[in-house]
Amino acid sequence: MVEGGGTAQTAGTLRLGLLLAAAGGFLDAFTYVGHGGVFANAQTGNVVLLGVFAAKGDWAAALRHLPPLLAFFLGVFTAETMRHPQLEALLRRPFRAALVAEIVVLAVIGALPDSFADTAIVLLVAFTAALQNATFSTVHGWSVNTTITTGNLRTASRALYRALFRHEPRAGEQAGVFGGICLAFLIGAGLGALVTAHIRNHAAWVAAGALVLALLMFVIDEHRPVRSVPSDPE
Repeated sequence: MVEGGGTAQTAGTLRLGLLLAAAGGFLDAFTYVGHGGVFANAQTGNVVLLGVFAAKGDWAAALRHLPPLLAFFLGVFTAETMRHPQLEALLRRPFRAALVAEIVVLAVIGALPDSFADTAIVLLVAFTAALQNATFSTVHGWSVNTTITTGNLRTASRALYRALFRHEPRAGEQAGVFGGICLAFLIGAGLGALVTAHIRNHAAWVAAGALVLALLMFVIDEHRPVRSVPSDPE
């Protein structure tokens, strides 16, 4: 994905990845604590439960797990649409456009009453998670996921092994990067649980604030001298 001014200094950097991972953990805790014990960012559970209930013939229960999957698909489709050459030429700054879209959705969620349907809120969060996942997919040139942490834990563990026992170049750096991403996700989840328990839907505004900071990184970096920093190769 190509974007003008400042992107090479922002997209794919560890500081951006840490902030996005914290927001991802925050939103997973937000839906789990405040909206029915659901992890909206990770769709593995929905796929498993869809299969389990379908095998039992409980189609009503099975179909309840389809909407989050569809919302996730929609988020990925939106990100891919932004990558389309014709639309990308019009947007000029697709990374920022994705962040703005996330911020708007989270701002709307934060304004909803606590009585609003949990399912609708989970769908909106699933959409934003998919959009973030598909748009911001690398840190220092390595594939990363800022909305779920299983793959990041695996990468951190493998890199640590290679650094300790094989002494491979950059393995220690990779272990540190992915360990940091996992820690940021954990901290975000803890904050998300605490904040959601106290202010319910308004907690979405905290996650939106983190994404506003991410957006400001792009704006500020645009006015700095260009440095050679790995960015998203897509």
